Amino acid sequence: GTNCMYDLYADRLHEHFPLDTRATSEGTICYFKLIASVGHLIRLSIVSLQIEADNCITDSLTIYDSLMPIKDKVLYRACEPADSLVSLVSTNNLMLVIFKAAQVKEQKEFHGYFEVITQERCGKYIVTKEETGYEGRITSPYYPSYYPPKCLCAWNFQTPQKSLGVALKFHNYTISEKNIKGCERGWWKINERMYCGYYVDHQTVFHITSSAVSVELQCSSKVSEKPLLVEYGSYNIGQPCPPGHFKCSTGLCIQQMQRCDGINNCFDESDELSCVVPEWNCNSSFAIQDNLLVCNGVSDCENGKDEQNCTHSIPCMSHTFKCRNNICIRKQYARCDGTVDCVDGSDESSCSCGSSKISNLISRIVGGSNTEEGEWPWQVSLHFVGAAYCGASVISKEWLVSAAHCFQGSKLADPRAWRAHLGMQMQGRAKFVSGVRRIIVHEYYNSRNYDYDIALLQLSTPWPDTMSHLIQPICLPPSSHKARRGDKCWITGWGQKQEADDEGSTVLQKAEVEIIDQTLCHSTYGIITARMFCAGLSSGKRDGCKGDSGGPLSCQSIGDGKWFLTGIVSWGYGCGRPNFPGVYTRVSNFAPWIHKYVPSVL
Repeated sequence: GTNCMYDLYADRLHEHFPLDTRATSEGTICYFKLIASVGHLIRLSIVSLQIEADNCITDSLTIYDSLMPIKDKVLYRACEPADSLVSLVSTNNLMLVIFKAAQVKEQKEFHGYFEVITQERCGKYIVTKEETGYEGRITSPYYPSYYPPKCLCAWNFQTPQKSLGVALKFHNYTISEKNIKGCERGWWKINERMYCGYYVDHQTVFHITSSAVSVELQCSSKVSEKPLLVEYGSYNIGQPCPPGHFKCSTGLCIQQMQRCDGINNCFDESDELSCVVPEWNCNSSFAIQDNLLVCNGVSDCENGKDEQNCTHSIPCMSHTFKCRNNICIRKQYARCDGTVDCVDGSDESSCSCGSSKISNLISRIVGGSNTEEGEWPWQVSLHFVGAAYCGASVISKEWLVSAAHCFQGSKLADPRAWRAHLGMQMQGRAKFVSGVRRIIVHEYYNSRNYDYDIALLQLSTPWPDTMSHLIQPICLPPSSHKARRGDKCWITGWGQKQEADDEGSTVLQKAEVEIIDQTLCHSTYGIITARMFCAGLSSGKRDGCKGDSGGPLSCQSIGDGKWFLTGIVSWGYGCGRPNFPGVYTRVSNFAPWIHKYVPSVL
């Protein structure tokens, strides 16, 4: 391959100095050493990056906070193509950029620029106004760039009256009290209490019941983090939400009428817990219109009224099914049910999924029984350095879905150490084994509480059609496909059969479990998010166990009996303990995320 090295020195402030490189046919490694005048910092902007997406094994763009490629000085690493602008800031006047590309089949290139900037003091003293509401914003240093490691910010707020506190509205971020484990991504100190911060896919509001507030942010000591935007303002301590509103556990205020409407308006479901479902009137058309029992495939009214007009187009809501032409229909479980409901037929397109050749199903699996060959053709066993480690599910010819926590840490995150065993009923007798080319862990995965516990794996070799009697993809639920209390589903895996076992089982095990009421799930574990649900039997005899992590919770649809991947085995307290059900990742929440990487499946 060819190597290139550039030493670039700059002292003029804010001038853009271009960085461009293109890989030659044999492969390339390019080093850009960037040096600014002493006392200044470097801001590097990545404009576009064309590389092979394979977890940085052959291609990568790595940015170091030094002139030497030292492992713990990595500011940022890109392992897949990027076309949206990302910018990074050094902690001193030096930066090293390494562009690495193996043999070139298609164009591989990097375009960007760097500039010299001055150091920024982060923090200020703010006196809020008397009117309540958001009036300004604070940001991470060098916003909208990623913020550098080891930075420190201090903001002090003063409200004009003792009755007013300070509200902080975080965008795509949340903070929660620090526990013994400490924080992964730096920490916050608010009026002497310590908190950890996490990225999420929604807003949260943090209320501080004091008129004098000090907020400190100590940035992560390791890498650059995504930019943070926080709105601030004063709020009435005695009444945080306006009259007629409900205060969510996320701190947001929603209208009282949005409580218990079946829609997760709070983002953490706090508006949908402990709801008393009113006996609804089957004769009132209004009750029928908005109820979640409507068009769910089950006649809840004697006259069957709740299951009529289900394919009429209506405004889109969280429990309506969205056709590809963006028209929504009331029928919640329209996907792959054997009848065409959308005008464009999209509800029945790419439905060659979720069929098992064994139709009459007999009744780590605790309290489980052996399965027959071909009964769960989407079940995968993932082996790490030769030993069975996690489960996964087939969703297409070359993609699997599993749990993010199976790939935590740099050793487990390396796809080269994994083998996927497909079409296997007994361990060691797989019909097809493939290496793994790429592992995509959800960017918001939180190892402290297993939130966003989902990952995608791309196989090095797609499974052959000749195996299709033993290997089949499972159907993915669209966003409207909610897991419902009382639904009976199956968990499968080779994990331990009892909590005390060290060895997994050799024959694939299965057990029937029931989806548990979300309010009960919350009260059992306390740290349940909207991306989790519980399933099990309250006697505790059936449950997933270690080694089944990442495996499927498969539910059969009412329509034509297709199987859907409703959950991914995530976590729980012990194995098969009474009153402690298993906790699963709610796959319907991730339909858009999966679709981004695997467009063919939804």
